[in-house]
Amino acid sequence: MVQTGLDHLLTDTNLQKQFKGNIGYLCHSASVTKDLEHGLLALKRVFGSQLKKIFGPQHGFVTDVQDNMVETTHYTHPYFKLPVYSLYSETRIPTDEMLEGLDHIFVDLQDVGTRIYTYIYTMTLLVEACTKKGIEVVILDRPNPINGLTLEGNILKPEFSSFVGRHPMPVRHGLTMGEVAQMHQTYWCGSNTGNVTIIGMRGYERGMSYEDTGLPWVIPSPNLPTIDAAYTFVGTVLYEGTNISEGRGTTRALEMIGHPKIEAFGFHDKLKPVLAKANLRGFILRPLVFLPTFQKHAGKPTGGYQIHVTDRKSFEPWRLCQYLLREMYHELGSEFKWKVPPYEYEYHKVPVDLINGTDELRLWVEKRGTEDEYQAIMKTGQAEWQEQRKSCLIY
Repeated sequence: MVQTGLDHLLTDTNLQKQFKGNIGYLCHSASVTKDLEHGLLALKRVFGSQLKKIFGPQHGFVTDVQDNMVETTHYTHPYFKLPVYSLYSETRIPTDEMLEGLDHIFVDLQDVGTRIYTYIYTMTLLVEACTKKGIEVVILDRPNPINGLTLEGNILKPEFSSFVGRHPMPVRHGLTMGEVAQMHQTYWCGSNTGNVTIIGMRGYERGMSYEDTGLPWVIPSPNLPTIDAAYTFVGTVLYEGTNISEGRGTTRALEMIGHPKIEAFGFHDKLKPVLAKANLRGFILRPLVFLPTFQKHAGKPTGGYQIHVTDRKSFEPWRLCQYLLREMYHELGSEFKWKVPPYEYEYHKVPVDLINGTDELRLWVEKRGTEDEYQAIMKTGQAEWQEQRKSCLIY
């Protein structure tokens, strides 16, 4: 079994002695030990009254809140008797009041390895705020559940930065939270490098899928119930920028996509030669009809597909979902809609452009662009980024 940064800290008494001041803990429901004990309970045993404040990311400390721009409140926890501050509230940046009196903040979040997932930005914004206050940020590292080797997708352009894409990186980045912190310290924060400590994992290898770690899977956000969903999310998150359902309101969110005007079997006949020509592999599209209980098309029979991953090594979720989006856009015609602002606290730019990290992919969809044109978009900036990434790998 892989030992997470949290379990590493809990089993190393010499390491524990390095943290003598007041402690804050940024965590959520997936911040558990190998035995499924919440990290807050375990850290309370070790550090006692040193533990002063709790911080929660998007979806909340208890991971009960749905998706974009659904905020959580600050409160005092009824059991732990500690203040819980939301970093997805009226602010995504911790305030001076939240940080007051702290010497260390432990960051213990389960990321899912995709640029559009916000926990890495909660972490880098926290690092920047703590740098100004002289507070040490301690990253308790956890596995990248979709492995730390495979990379996919275009590099985000700075002019499309947002809370779903704050740093110039590809969609599937192949980094752990600790390695993202290393990237931030080395390349993204300028000269404002703070006091960041990374407590690494033991026994982790880059090629591991989450199942290989031996660790229990706890949902890191309400709509990622399975490890399979973490793989498909790399691509299906794209549909947040459209009126195509990404399966929210079902029990297999982010594995299913669809629209009430799609007849799944007939459209599948049109899709098969397109996907074959693009040599997209490692999955099966299963035609279905689903009934979302909330969000897009709630209560309406919705035709579409569940994406069943059959070979994770050859599966390209980002490219697949761009191709599916291109075909759906032209199949649906006037029934298709791009989501309009606001999206993730950006009030002017087209939401799908923020998800894509560029406007070029939206234009590629609209004009039914070619594979060569798609690959040209993917290629920009990759060589430089991969060199930077290589210098920041821990494992």
